[in-house]
Amino acid sequence: MQINLSGHHVDITDGIREAVDTKFTKVSGHHPQLDDISVTVTVDKHEQSVEAKSQYMGAPVVVQSADKDMYAAIAAAAKKFDSALSHRKGATQQRHG
Repeated sequence: MQINLSGHHVDITDGIREAVDTKFTKVSGHHPQLDDISVTVTVDKHEQSVEAKSQYMGAPVVVQSADKDMYAAIAAAAKKFDSALSHRKGATQQRHG
């Protein structure tokens, strides 16, 4: 699985890259059909935000998370993304089963 990481108003440090890789690699372990994820990290005045996008089982999946701490925002986005993928997987299984 490939993780495309980009930054908006922020330089991508090794720590940010490692945090994103660690959290989203765990998500891909739960959903092996996932090919790639686009993660955008944004820093505004008082808020760090993370957006994760992907195509999964024929539908776009997009989640956003924001926090004062960048690493907390990354962790929350990964958790939301995993939940959204599980929801999507359950919806397609209900339809076909």
